[in-house]
Amino acid sequence: MSHYSPKVRIQPNRLLVMILAMILAVVFIAVLSLLIGDTKAGVMLLDSQSTIFYYPFTIQNLMYVLFFIGLGEVFVRWVTALKEKGFLKREYLPEDDETVLQAHDLGPIRRELAGTFNQEHGFLPSLIDLSILQFLSSRSTDQTVSVLNSSLELINHRVELRYSTLRYLVWVIPTIGFIGTVVGISQALGQAAVTEDLKVLTDLLAVAFNTTLVALGLSAVLVFFLHVVQRQEEHSVNMAGNYTLVNLINRLYTGGES
Repeated sequence: MSHYSPKVRIQPNRLLVMILAMILAVVFIAVLSLLIGDTKAGVMLLDSQSTIFYYPFTIQNLMYVLFFIGLGEVFVRWVTALKEKGFLKREYLPEDDETVLQAHDLGPIRRELAGTFNQEHGFLPSLIDLSILQFLSSRSTDQTVSVLNSSLELINHRVELRYSTLRYLVWVIPTIGFIGTVVGISQALGQAAVTEDLKVLTDLLAVAFNTTLVALGLSAVLVFFLHVVQRQEEHSVNMAGNYTLVNLINRLYTGGES
C-alpha cells in the first residue's frame, strides 16, 4: 500500500494566489493612472484617453490583469519547485559510499516517508516509496528500475500539464492586443470617412498599435519567467530520479533472497 497522503499541501493555494494577483493588478493600474494617466506614456500604456472604451475598462488594463494572473501562476510553480528540491535535503536514504540496503532495511524508510507526499506532489518521496514497494514485491532491481523510469516519464508529463494555464495566458495576451489593434484601426477608418484631419487619424492609429506593443512586451516577460521556472521544476524531477537511482536502487542487495 502506498504511503501518499491527500492532505499534504506542497503547492500554494492557486485560487487565493489568483485573487491576490488580480488585486495587485488593480492597485498597479490605479497607481499608474495617478502617475502617468494624463501623459503620452499613459495613453500608450493605459489608453487613458480612450475614445472607444470607458476608462479604466480598456484593452491595456485587461492585459495587465491577465499578466498579473500569469505572474501568480509563475509564483505558484516557483514555490512548488523550491519545495520539491527541499526534499533532497532531508536525507531519506544513506548517501555514503559503503551502505548496502537489504529488504529488511526498507520498511523503516517507507514509514519515514509516510504522509510526506500525495498523488500530485512530492516527487522524491513518491519515487522512493514506489521503488521500495516494487522491490519488496518482485525482489528484482531490473523491474524496480523499469518502474522508476516509467514513473519519471509520468511525472514529467504531469509537470508539463501544470503549465497549460500559463501557456494559454502567454498566447491570449498578444491575441487580445491584436484585437485591440484591429478595433483601433476600424475606428480610424470610420473617422477617415467623416474627417480629413490627419492628426486625428494618426492619433487613433497610434493608440491602435499601442495595444499590440504593450501585449508583446507583457507576453515576452511571461515567456521568460515560464522557461526559468519550468526549468527549475523539471530539474527537481531529474534530481529526484537521480537521487533514487544512486542512493536506493544501486544499494539494493538481493543475495540470499528468494
